Amino acid sequence: MRLFAGNFAPRAWMLCDGQLLPIAQNTALFSILGTTYGGDGRTTFALPDLRGRAPIHPGHGPGLSSRRLGEKTGAEQAQLTVANLPAHNHPLATSSLEADVKHSTQGYLNSDNHFASTANQTAIANTIGNTGGSQPVSIMQPVLAINYIICVQGIFPSRG
Repeated sequence: MRLFAGNFAPRAWMLCDGQLLPIAQNTALFSILGTTYGGDGRTTFALPDLRGRAPIHPGHGPGLSSRRLGEKTGAEQAQLTVANLPAHNHPLATSSLEADVKHSTQGYLNSDNHFASTANQTAIANTIGNTGGSQPVSIMQPVLAINYIICVQGIFPSRG
């Protein structure tokens, strides 16, 4: 397999687009790929489908998830939930204390006793309302669309 900047597959190559091929006409390639990428294994097998995908090496390593050959995983978008957010809060405290305010008849405050304190004040716990639109978030890495092609005719690769 290799990258190819053209908009077609050269002779003896095919696009890695998941198409099904007949086993009878592609026995050498089937012996390499098997049904790893699809097909029924009796009459058909599939080429790898790399459309919209980034290839990675199968296996596992320190701190990495284990991946099987041919495994597809991942998504272009993620729906974040409250569980994805760091623990936090938005406290809002108010008081049940009434303010004693004297008003003049013209709507202006009198100069004395604007507020009066009261013993035994209690705080009232409140919360700030929810916000947001629950829209999916793009998690796609920057990409360049280019064709992957696979050789379907030629010298059979020897096992190392």
